[in-house]
Amino acid sequence: MFKTRMTKMFGIEHPIMLAGMNWITEPGLVSAVCNAGGLGILAIARCNPQETRENIRQIRKMTDRPFGVNQILVGPGARENIAVAIEEKVPIINYSLGKPWFVDDVHAYGGKVVGTIAIARHAAKAVQLGCDALVITGHEAAAHGAAATSMVLIPIVASMVEVPLIAAGGFYDGRGLAAALALGADGISMGSRFMVVKESIVHDNFKKLCMEATEQDTLYDNVFDGMDGRVLKTKEAEAMMKRGFPLVESIKGALLVKRLMNLSFARFLGVSLEMLRAEEGHPLMVLARQAVGNMKHLKALNEGDVEGGILFAGQCCGGIQDNPTTKELIDRVIGEAEAAVARLDSYRV
Repeated sequence: MFKTRMTKMFGIEHPIMLAGMNWITEPGLVSAVCNAGGLGILAIARCNPQETRENIRQIRKMTDRPFGVNQILVGPGARENIAVAIEEKVPIINYSLGKPWFVDDVHAYGGKVVGTIAIARHAAKAVQLGCDALVITGHEAAAHGAAATSMVLIPIVASMVEVPLIAAGGFYDGRGLAAALALGADGISMGSRFMVVKESIVHDNFKKLCMEATEQDTLYDNVFDGMDGRVLKTKEAEAMMKRGFPLVESIKGALLVKRLMNLSFARFLGVSLEMLRAEEGHPLMVLARQAVGNMKHLKALNEGDVEGGILFAGQCCGGIQDNPTTKELIDRVIGEAEAAVARLDSYRV
């Protein structure tokens, strides 16, 4: 068993976090991770405020352990969803792509704010803004990362800030956990590995594809949802890279996002303008591409369409070969990490 700054800060048993993944980290998987001793994170960026509140309350019916929510700050419904999370006094609020205006409100009820960064210089700024811990995303991840790998990024950030660090990108077993701790992190975040557990709602077709993939079977580009990200190699993903940005499809997708998020047309335009003023790139184009990506992502999750869908996944799929329960996975990772540390200790003279 490992006790780190991460486990102490969040009041959890194991230094393992479930990455927030839209349409995947639903209450069932979140609570399963929490009940197995890890930190479950509910992705709320795809939710409207009512759905966010319902999901939070559903998790509390399924577990009495700490959990968190994840929200992309430059996107539809971000302020409304964060407001709900604060009203519900969610213990941990994890954010990415934006500046956390809500730090004082979260700290007021004893909650923690966890920023997600992929570039080292952003770490010190996030801590200055009040973050209690950071998720450090390496290039290997499915998430919206940058060029640096986990091996490079983690020790650099560890030398810059004093807050607990959670390593993300390329982690799927106990050897990875031991390596992350050695590099200066206090725990790991796993997304792709948790996608394949029995409690995950990911369609069995894509679970099978994940388990059959090699470390070479992902594609990395900004065409999938407007920001650099990694998906499993499918016919549709390869076609998207060849044909580029589909304007008509994007308009349809953007209107779908408006409907799913229950946004008025005025609020939808307002969100677009907020994104336009944000630091992260070209937001109107990003929003349209996200809409397309979301539709194809849902096609993968709901229909299991390995030809016409896309699924965000990390390079670690090359090491995923089975479909355990969440508890079996977490227990195995801890056991493997303990064995890895013991092996390293045996080399000392």
